[in-house]
Amino acid sequence: MTPNQVTFARVVAAFAAVALFTFLGAYLAADCAAVALTIAAIALDAFDGYLARTRGLATPLGAQLDILGDRVVENLFFTLFAVSGLISLWVPVLFFVRGALTDFLRGLAARAGRSGFGRNSMLETWWGRSLVASRSSRAAYAALKCVCFCYLGFLLPLGHVSAAWLDAGARHTLGILGQILVAATVAFCIVRAIPVVWEGRRYLTSAGESESHAAPATLEVSR
Repeated sequence: MTPNQVTFARVVAAFAAVALFTFLGAYLAADCAAVALTIAAIALDAFDGYLARTRGLATPLGAQLDILGDRVVENLFFTLFAVSGLISLWVPVLFFVRGALTDFLRGLAARAGRSGFGRNSMLETWWGRSLVASRSSRAAYAALKCVCFCYLGFLLPLGHVSAAWLDAGARHTLGILGQILVAATVAFCIVRAIPVVWEGRRYLTSAGESESHAAPATLEVSR
């Protein structure tokens, strides 16, 4: 199995988990299966990187597919929970905008020959690599997303639970804990985007300069 196939598998697992949460969330067995698939979708994110490193299969395309898989999984789950009313609509919007901005800057960096998470990464400062590319940071972010998605997934079927078994106070407390997890995930997401935006600004400037130099030549050809 190649790293790209693992990336595809985790996206499929995420879609399957969301389908179970959406259509069969009222059943405990389906909810547990959805949580298991959610954990698999997050865990496979580390496995594809492990395969790429140990088998020498790391490529710029694979790095971009890995990031694309992250975006699909994040937006898929947060959109589900926003539509379900568990979180604000602004959470998936924030993740979408953050992902679009950082991926745009990474694309500019790739055009300059800087891509991936290794020595050829666009991140050149030690603090940038520590926050974004280090194994500890990526593992902590993945674990936080996994806990957040699984917890919110377990909150979905609470509307079907008898009030005698779970009163309004307990529901409120569980909801507050969920919001704390979401806030922590959002904060970590923003913090990890800061180095990409800060170090990516130079590629935005260089791209603008390249276009300004190319413009007169384009006009000359059109004449």
